[in-house]
Amino acid sequence: MQKEDASKARPKALRPRDAATLILVDRSAGPWRVLMGKRHARHVFMPDLYVFPGGRRDRRDHALPFDTDMHPAVLDKLVGESRSSKTPTGARALALAALRELHEETGISIGERDERGLRARLDGLRYVARAITPPGMVRRFDTRFFCTFADEAGVDPAGIRDSNELHDLRWVELSAVGEIPMPEITRSILEELRILMDNDPGLPFGLPVPFFFDRRRTMVRVTF
Repeated sequence: MQKEDASKARPKALRPRDAATLILVDRSAGPWRVLMGKRHARHVFMPDLYVFPGGRRDRRDHALPFDTDMHPAVLDKLVGESRSSKTPTGARALALAALRELHEETGISIGERDERGLRARLDGLRYVARAITPPGMVRRFDTRFFCTFADEAGVDPAGIRDSNELHDLRWVELSAVGEIPMPEITRSILEELRILMDNDPGLPFGLPVPFFFDRRRTMVRVTF
């Protein structure tokens, strides 16, 4: 009887929710830098840590307008990798979520804004990583990491602002990422990105994507 009660009391495993984030790279002058912001202390998930702009995919992201589509190699990588992105519409929704969150959290728009809102530009997005939050965390996300260059996207590096989600927004040199507190997965993905850009500074579309996930309490990395 005691075993049955203990089983009933065991918390249900959280199913990861789809999310997307954007690594914005400034290569305009000096060492290359990435945009990061600090999550507020009141957040339950990853408080007081520096992260990239991003967040959970919403249902409305499927219907957000866009002017230019993703590179075919990027779309092919996303389509079919999971049930949630098995169609081009589902794959685009992830990219659109990343750009929506970028604007909400930093004030930066990638695309043209009119009276109806933002018409996003997706053609400059590279798909550079995927990671699933390990079991046991208070929140779990299946996050796709996109990357683009500020100059390609027409972004002014000075045009950033803090928000309710992220504060102390800053451009962090890739060589200095070890100097600020951030999640280990974020640090791992930045190291992957640094290696990719050392090999080819243009960061080609359609490169193999590292995928991080938990298997028996051990972080596993595979590529696809």
